Amino acid sequence: MTLLSFDEHGVDVVYEGTEFRLEKPLIEEALQKEYPDVTDHEVMKIVEPDPSLSGEPQRIADILT
Repeated sequence: MTLLSFDEHGVDVVYEGTEFRLEKPLIEEALQKEYPDVTDHEVMKIVEPDPSLSGEPQRIADILT
């Protein structure tokens, strides 16, 4: 199970028992869009090769408000 915890500077990730951080500039560079416009599903696709996505994608700007 993968856990994502968003804040205004990046995302804390727990993937297969390993904890790491994806910083905002890295996410923006990888997805070629501004951090607030990135969705949780897009971040999950960076972390997992074939993620099991459920529900509607949420923009980070909406998650942080």
